[in-house]
Amino acid sequence: MMRALFSAVSGTKNSMTGMDIIGNNVTNVNTVAYKASNPIFSDIYSQTLSAATAPTANTGGENAQQVGLGMGISAIKTNMTSGSQQSTGNSLDFFIGGQGFFIVKASDGNEYYSRNGSLDVDSAGNLIAGAGNFVEGVMVKNADLGTKSLKDYGTDGAGNADPYDVMTNIK
Repeated sequence: MMRALFSAVSGTKNSMTGMDIIGNNVTNVNTVAYKASNPIFSDIYSQTLSAATAPTANTGGENAQQVGLGMGISAIKTNMTSGSQQSTGNSLDFFIGGQGFFIVKASDGNEYYSRNGSLDVDSAGNLIAGAGNFVEGVMVKNADLGTKSLKDYGTDGAGNADPYDVMTNIK
């Protein structure tokens, strides 16, 4: 009785988590550079009631008899394929087609990776993304470019990356 109850509870709980993931995907449908996720479900336990038997001259053998004891979410997979390209009218907006990330530095001092190409320039001439995070570099995987950072493309003379130079050199 407890096995059946645990199986039902774990199935319901993890199905609810799967619905949360789908709800998050729907909520972020218009979020720039958002990548949808999918839950990957798996068995967490099973009890073997009888072991498998080998084939004989008269029979083909028997499979093991197992009873599942519940399920779980083994992973949440992020879909990293490129989205649709749209014209925004902003000459500083980028579309990453394929592999690559922007390296941004947040106000907490930590560096993060982002695919959000909605860029702008602040009053000090710094290239910024999102909520004012400084764009420190780009990570691209391209046979011609290798891995480059903004420092490889030139600055505006004050040490800030020149966004127009970056736009013409990133492919």
